[in-house]
Amino acid sequence: MSRQAKGFAIFTAAVAALTISAAPLAAQGNGKRYAVSDDRAINVTRQVLVAQGYDVVEIETKGTEQIVYYRLGNKGKGKGQGKLQKMVIRRESNKVVFVDTPSTIMVDINVKLSL
Repeated sequence: MSRQAKGFAIFTAAVAALTISAAPLAAQGNGKRYAVSDDRAINVTRQVLVAQGYDVVEIETKGTEQIVYYRLGNKGKGKGQGKLQKMVIRRESNKVVFVDTPSTIMVDINVKLSL
């Protein structure tokens, strides 16, 4: 296999990997919907964030939206805390919608809300 063919194969694999990894991010804009109460959604979100090493800084209510501000804790290593991030939990008719939630956190929320 020539050097140019190897480079093309690597480039193709990289493009395929980026396309596959971008698909879940594109779907995140619509949000994941659950038929649960607002309180249950907030409690589960708080539990998942704490279990994954995040600190919940504040939960702010604006109309039908609840904005959860969180950051990565230092996990006892003395390296400071992570940058402040946020996710939105919105009430739409009889469902709760999670918006701008990272997929690693959304997986655990999905599992806990499905129980």
